[in-house]
Amino acid sequence: MAGLDVGDKRIGVAVSDGLGITAQPLGVIERSGVQSDITKLLALLSAYDLTRVVAGLPLEMSGHEGNQARRVRAFCDALAARTGLEIAYQDERMTTRESERILVESGVRRAKRRKVIDKMAAVLILQAYLDAHGSR
Repeated sequence: MAGLDVGDKRIGVAVSDGLGITAQPLGVIERSGVQSDITKLLALLSAYDLTRVVAGLPLEMSGHEGNQARRVRAFCDALAARTGLEIAYQDERMTTRESERILVESGVRRAKRRKVIDKMAAVLILQAYLDAHGSR
């Protein structure tokens, strides 16, 4: 299983272990256009036998979907259409802040944090999904 933190500038990517218990960071893709982004994502994930992708859904604090959530769904619809992968969504409210907190507490410098925060957010998204749904 793969986890995605889809932003306007970058996509953070994480993968689960073979048993679907833990999530690990994999990489970050710089956005350049939906089809190009999907090509880069598929290249990054080519070594993994995936059937499902978990995407963070950036709900508003009220729980409603806003413009960013619609953009994430549009990207994931294009990914599913091109690959046939099942897409699941996980509420991602506060994952970027939580990622920042974890990295600060770990002593990661600001310049380095900017490079890894998106894949850390993808890890938190995927781990939350795995914890809630198991390895189904």
